Amino acid sequence: MDTGILLYCRRGFEKECAGEIQQVATEQAVYGYCMVEDNSGYVVFITQTLEEADKLAKNIAFTKLVFARQMIVMVAKFTDLPSDDRISAIIDVADALPVAGDLRVETPDTNEAKELLGFCRKFTVPLRGALRKHGCLLKKEHPKKPVIHLMMLDSSRGFLGYSYSDNNSPFFMGIPRLRFPAAAPSRSTLKLEEAIMLFVPQDQTEQRLHSGMTGVDLGACPGGWTYQLVRRGLFISAVDNGPMAESLMETGQVTHYMEDGFKFEPMKNVDWMICDMVEKPIKVADLMASWLVKGWCRETIFNLKLPMKKRYVEVYKCLEHIESRLRKAGFRYEIQCKHLYHDREEVTVSIRII
Repeated sequence: MDTGILLYCRRGFEKECAGEIQQVATEQAVYGYCMVEDNSGYVVFITQTLEEADKLAKNIAFTKLVFARQMIVMVAKFTDLPSDDRISAIIDVADALPVAGDLRVETPDTNEAKELLGFCRKFTVPLRGALRKHGCLLKKEHPKKPVIHLMMLDSSRGFLGYSYSDNNSPFFMGIPRLRFPAAAPSRSTLKLEEAIMLFVPQDQTEQRLHSGMTGVDLGACPGGWTYQLVRRGLFISAVDNGPMAESLMETGQVTHYMEDGFKFEPMKNVDWMICDMVEKPIKVADLMASWLVKGWCRETIFNLKLPMKKRYVEVYKCLEHIESRLRKAGFRYEIQCKHLYHDREEVTVSIRII
């Protein structure tokens, strides 16, 4: 039986995802190898036993994985599911699954694979019934139980596995479904909306991100990121040499400074600083660290634009640089970094001083 960890990722970032799981698995003293197919949208890390894969799924914090959209314990690989009875072949290996509270029949995030989504929706109903009859899926959905995943590559090939509900992505295919707000000046607004959804827990939003707070948006124009904070009631200093959307200026919550974001200094400390400037990632990382160390803000979300090569190495170099400066200055902090669905050649970082 094929066992290991199945990871979803953005198409074209398989090598970065593989490098990351290889490193964190080694840190857990679990040794294996990666199966990587370019532009497939997923990576498989093969382990010697199912127990080792399960150990990784429990001990690796999913939120600490930068390039993975989902983390699944793989219990079986299918290469030739019979078209007249796929369910029996799946049930034959279902004893390796834990008792679960939900089922997701998914595909990788590629144009070719997504053509299967209609099949996946239809197949979910009979498969759910068969898994419930077998005893590995509860009759009612249970949000605290594991989730069974069947990831289909085509109508006869795929992977079966499970994820832990307290250490996975809660979204189908690991992708949050966001609708572009008509009032937003640019589609980049979805990056910050997804980041806030991911990095600021819902039960902390009222405390950490509420009306009356202040913020700075470095590289703001035309205001896609500013929009997300304005609609939450914050007062924003928008820093950019370019023009801001009139709709944002008319709110009375935005002050526009036509300055270089790397040279701007706030007149007083603010609650939030956000940044989506196009610049070398290490330069942006150093600027973000400076804002935090100087006490100019207590919380920040920013993007790091990635180079064409050694993207994984560059991300961790930037994160280590920031953390080194914060530790040296004696700060306690929380840091997260994720290659979001709405990111492309960049990753999004969240840092909070605590």
